[in-house]
Amino acid sequence: MIRPSGAATTTDLRRAGATLARGTRDVEALASSVAAVGDDEATAAFVEGATLGSFDFSMRRDGPADRPVGRVLLALTDSAEEPRLARAVAAAGASWTARLLATVPANVKTPAWLAEQAVEAARAAGVGTTVMEEGELAERGFGGLLGVGQAAAAPPRFVRLDYKPRTGARKAPHVVLVGKGITFDSGGLSIKPGASMVTMKRDMTGAAVVAAVLAALPAMDCPVRVTGLLPMAENAVGGNAMRPGDVITHVGGRTTEVTNTDAEGRLVLADGLAYAVAELSPDVLVDVATLTGGIKVALGQHLAGLFTNDDALAGLLDAAGTVSGEPVWRMPLSAEYEPKLASKIADADNAPGGPPAVTAALFLQHFVAGLPWAHLDIASVGDAPKDSFEWTEGPTGFGARLLLAWLCGEEPLAGVSSR
Repeated sequence: MIRPSGAATTTDLRRAGATLARGTRDVEALASSVAAVGDDEATAAFVEGATLGSFDFSMRRDGPADRPVGRVLLALTDSAEEPRLARAVAAAGASWTARLLATVPANVKTPAWLAEQAVEAARAAGVGTTVMEEGELAERGFGGLLGVGQAAAAPPRFVRLDYKPRTGARKAPHVVLVGKGITFDSGGLSIKPGASMVTMKRDMTGAAVVAAVLAALPAMDCPVRVTGLLPMAENAVGGNAMRPGDVITHVGGRTTEVTNTDAEGRLVLADGLAYAVAELSPDVLVDVATLTGGIKVALGQHLAGLFTNDDALAGLLDAAGTVSGEPVWRMPLSAEYEPKLASKIADADNAPGGPPAVTAALFLQHFVAGLPWAHLDIASVGDAPKDSFEWTEGPTGFGARLLLAWLCGEEPLAGVSSR
């Protein structure tokens, strides 16, 4: 419920914007004086809600049944609000893009197609791009990415996106984001039940979020240097599929015994994290992935799981989640479960058992070389079960607004330890 004039919160106005958008489908234009009941931050939330509440996707021959309102006019009380609103449009656009990419069906969304979308958006925004294909991936030792993708007709890709701030780029801290990009996850030879595959076209949401964030950074004048890494593959079943019992070698030489081919996301993320450490020397690492069903059991469908080895980074991401409307809950990186990762023949087992979200995070921690690092397990929030305010049924693109709120804040690395 909206509070009396002057008391509306960002959540109130984000929800009001989404509700208004749903109630004005097929309308050409509408005008609102909503700025009178909130500050510029709350008004920006209204813009985000109105944008995301309008989201729809259709591949019908005759087009969508309804269309979002064509134009929204805001009566601002002060022209100084305009830059804030422009940033809100960019943030909402990033969430829209991530949601759109995750919604596209997998028969269209091959790793090559997804790489093309990421590169096109980045270049349009003035962000640098690099794409690695199979040959170069093999030369550089991307055993996790190649192993996961080796049975698919569409081969893997690895995309690197580089953003530099307009001023002070040399002295700016460097953040690397790694997004899981499994364009469809059958489970491989450890095949999923049929019902569990229905949403697996969105198992690349992490990569979509990172790509959308990188493309939005110039418009939001982000003060830090950011590199996005997108390891992308399809986890398919075939005669050449990765087998339970195989041992793969990651970037940097660490080995993994694959005891469950459906625990594939950590294998591609491991390569991305190890590449970041070896090639980029970042100040902070963050990975984003629809990684484990266990996080959904633990947190339901309204909170993402946050694992991190740095308390200050935990606080920053938690605050960004609250401001952006994409909340997180810090989970334990408990060393008590570390022995479960043991393998008799490799450095680690990729499927050491429960608690699954915790052991997955512990697996990834071995690839960050002690750098300040956060792991966002968004499997709990990767799909919305129904329309609810700014969320629309289906893939959510969760994480784009959170990361932009963090990276584009005044001091995104305040208090984070340097190691």
